[in-house]
Amino acid sequence: MILPVITTPDPFLKERSKEITKEQLQSKEIQEFCDTMIETMQVECGIGLAAPQIGKHWRIIAVTRDGVPEIFANPEITKRSLRKVKNEEGCLSVPTLTGIVQRPRAITLKALDRNGEDMTIETDTFDAIIFQHEIDHLDGILFTDRAQKIMPIE
Repeated sequence: MILPVITTPDPFLKERSKEITKEQLQSKEIQEFCDTMIETMQVECGIGLAAPQIGKHWRIIAVTRDGVPEIFANPEITKRSLRKVKNEEGCLSVPTLTGIVQRPRAITLKALDRNGEDMTIETDTFDAIIFQHEIDHLDGILFTDRAQKIMPIE
């Protein structure tokens, strides 16, 4: 099932999402929602999607890494590099704009995988930018809140 992506200026996107337990993550409702997140992300040609973008304030994100969509629950950045990079970012929830955003180049992330297992990821690839962007959604932050320059999509 595909769900519509919530877009700005909907205030739903500005609210902080709630952590979920391992038991909740393993429930049929949330597992089906995870499938929906991945399907919606793929149909919309996204590389990342956060639960609030399709109507749930759960701390769950989907990120495509090496061509494979993965689910991360309760993601938390535990380490950020001092070195920063600027990238042009876009967002399914902000369909008419892109922006230049400066973020740490490398991060360490801890989360639960889809099965409720603890995981830690260290990345200094474009994945680091994607994770930071999606985790911002869980905190009610859009890339436009961080952008140094915002441009219309032509």
